[in-house]
Amino acid sequence: MLIIQNSRSGGPGRLGDWLAESGLRPDVVLAHEGAALPERLRHDALIMLGGGYLPSEDHRAPWLRDARRLMGQALADEVPVFGICLGGQMLAEVAGGEVTGDTGLPENGSLPVTIRAEAAADPLFHGLPPVVPAIEHHKDAVTRLPGGAVHLAETERCPYQAFRVGERAWGVQFHPEVVPARIRQWEVDGFDPDEVYAQAVADEPVSTPVWRQVAGRFAALATAPGPGERRRSVSGARP
Repeated sequence: MLIIQNSRSGGPGRLGDWLAESGLRPDVVLAHEGAALPERLRHDALIMLGGGYLPSEDHRAPWLRDARRLMGQALADEVPVFGICLGGQMLAEVAGGEVTGDTGLPENGSLPVTIRAEAAADPLFHGLPPVVPAIEHHKDAVTRLPGGAVHLAETERCPYQAFRVGERAWGVQFHPEVVPARIRQWEVDGFDPDEVYAQAVADEPVSTPVWRQVAGRFAALATAPGPGERRRSVSGARP
């Protein structure tokens, strides 16, 4: 799996470990440090991590142009995608949705995420509890989903917490890869750091098994041949 890291502190965390345990070998590109992104996506899955940018802020993060190109290729080739925070916003934008900076009220810490009825038939989100805690850290958000996207989860402050584009691409606004200790590194005005940390610790026994299950489902989908995989094998476009 190709994992694109967009900030110094925004590594794959436990999500990378969960996916690796399920059979996906991580290939982490430190784009924020200037590492070049591949010309073509030749991986079984694409994981786009978070970062303090809007998806099209190329003047601040020049590699985002290539990241969007790879995201578009993944969608065209039906390569499984999991986008987190910035990554989820990028998926929405590349697929035709809209992302807005500094919109609504910011979210930070572990918050209840409501799983919508549409998730009942989703390959990753089906059968989850009606409400699952998840760690949030954002002030930008998806403000319009792409046409045909399936809306999977929401919070009171941010309606588009999780969605699916097509059959094999997911975007989430929250951070399933983050553990409570990471929250201690954040500097956020208007939030009590001790309170935010304590709530995340209290929620971990509930949230961790759920997001681990979602990661396992994604890995199973990524390691099974899909329509795009069969097309690439026939065409010879991928070794």
